[in-house]
Amino acid sequence: MVRLGFIIGFIALLGALLSGLAAYRVHDQELALDRIALARAIDVHASLVQDRSTERELLARVASGLFRAPSVLKPNMLEPLRSAIYAFKTDFVVAGWVARLRPSELAAAQAALAAAGFPKPQIRDFNDKPIDPASVTQPIDVLMDLEPRSDETMRLPGRSYDDDPVRSAMLTRARVEKRSVASDPIPLLRENGPIGVIVAAPVIPEGATEPAGFITFSYELASLMLTNDDLSLFSVALKDPRKEGSELVASDQGVVSTRMTSPDGPAPSATRTISFGGRDWQLGYYAKTNSARRAEQTAIIVAAIGFAITAMVCGLFGYVAYNNLRLSREIQVRIGFERRLTAVIDELNHRVKNILAVIQSIVTRTLRHGSDIDVARELLIGRIHAMSNVVSLLSESQWQGVKLKGLFEARAIPHADRIAVSGPDIAVSARAAQSLSLLFFELASHSDEGLSLVGKHPHITANWTVTGEEPETVFHFRWEEFNTSEATRRPDSDFGLILLDRVAPEALGGNAKRYFTDVSYVYELTAPMETVVDMTERDRTDKISAPVRPAK
Repeated sequence: MVRLGFIIGFIALLGALLSGLAAYRVHDQELALDRIALARAIDVHASLVQDRSTERELLARVASGLFRAPSVLKPNMLEPLRSAIYAFKTDFVVAGWVARLRPSELAAAQAALAAAGFPKPQIRDFNDKPIDPASVTQPIDVLMDLEPRSDETMRLPGRSYDDDPVRSAMLTRARVEKRSVASDPIPLLRENGPIGVIVAAPVIPEGATEPAGFITFSYELASLMLTNDDLSLFSVALKDPRKEGSELVASDQGVVSTRMTSPDGPAPSATRTISFGGRDWQLGYYAKTNSARRAEQTAIIVAAIGFAITAMVCGLFGYVAYNNLRLSREIQVRIGFERRLTAVIDELNHRVKNILAVIQSIVTRTLRHGSDIDVARELLIGRIHAMSNVVSLLSESQWQGVKLKGLFEARAIPHADRIAVSGPDIAVSARAAQSLSLLFFELASHSDEGLSLVGKHPHITANWTVTGEEPETVFHFRWEEFNTSEATRRPDSDFGLILLDRVAPEALGGNAKRYFTDVSYVYELTAPMETVVDMTERDRTDKISAPVRPAK
């Protein structure tokens, strides 16, 4: 009996030790996993907020760069920009043109506002009281145009921002620093309007040292903060730069309110700093669940189960072994997922930076000094559409490449119905697809000028072949426009020449030439298939998109 009791006691002690060890391990694992998941979710959220803020600041810079020698007295300065700013598809509330008017220009500005059909064309202060021109001795900032125009916004032009402390400080800083600047949080449109921020970009005419005015975009704070729903791991708060010890929070309906913080209150689980409009903004993240308490509850449950099955000698060791193996595999999968997510984010950031660099180059080259603004705007929109089309095709294929014939779609290539396309339907790499998409657009956009005036159009052929033996196969591309000559074909732009002669051949590791025959214009491109297909890029993308599996 004593021996049996000793054995039972030994088994009970062993079961208690194993149960306690399992509970301790589960506690640590759950706590570590919750912290990792929360930290990763916060990092991803902060990165997305920074990316969205950068896009909106870039919109202001691009919009200010599209102005050429602006006249501050024109009340329709945003007219050439309307299609461009909507092409960015950002969620701004109001875009505005704020002119910096000298005292001698106030009467002419008031007449221009009246001629434009604004219901209150008088030059007024921010409280809507008329300004006596004789009392103005310094230049003042006056809202002359805005977008969108509605019954509510049409009454705003004519107001001066000099007596509004928030907007005046923003414009003064933008004028002094000559860069885009964001304001403090402020109600938009009206006193009880949605809380948001305004970013202003100065418009400096060529040869001038002072801005002629400012392009402004206002955004609701809730959309900038990317507030989460009830299923998220955390809630987001923005530190209020106007008052120490207060935060701005947004409800599920997007309504922003202010709350005070105290030293005795809960501290944020993490804080992140983002840059927007030339200033730093601090986001506070509050975890919605208590990780330590949940880990303790899980550990208690595991310990109770271990004590309950201690009497089952045969099942005890099998259960503990199986449970530990399952937990280990789940941890490996979750850790592998976190590593894969980091790799995907890094790859996405790299591709977004490349695309933004290409767009910046396109905008800079297209809107160079001396170019016709109407032609430049059409070319700019067309080139961006070509880039958008190839990015859509790459997204559909998970960046595994694009079928070459798919780049000749009518929505991205002008006169696509007159292009006879032939050649093997090979899948080119992402880098090659972006270069070829811009190349095809540039060739097609210059193919219908002189002859179209007499009712004729050039017949265009685009064909390609692959010659040679592996691994030294060569890609040959030939573009030929019949019924055209050097006298009838529109000359290529500076950007087009750089793209045709240098950028596209260098991107594909090949060479190109263009010439006129007696009856046609010809462009030829030769490159090794190794760079056109680029299997190393596909392998890397395929590896990133592969599903995470537990280690065996």
